[in-house]
Amino acid sequence: METQEARLKRMRMRSWRRGTKEMDLVLGPWADAQLAQMDEATLVTYDALLEENDQDLLPWVLGQRPAPAALAGLIAEIGAFARARLEASR
Repeated sequence: METQEARLKRMRMRSWRRGTKEMDLVLGPWADAQLAQMDEATLVTYDALLEENDQDLLPWVLGQRPAPAALAGLIAEIGAFARARLEASR
């Protein structure tokens, strides 16, 4: 059985090593900022999100395509976080 520490470490690594640099830069910082304070239900949803292909995730985060209902709320949070980081860096 995976410990909570190992679970968060795995999820953080999967967030930073997606396969596309764009998703690394979206999910990595979000995971660093949010994983430690997420409740169990959100962790389960985020773990499911990490199983999605980057080619699907990026259009969902960018709002180019609707995200699946089960992931829509979390995708919206991640997108807002990414946009705020982008604005702050300008």
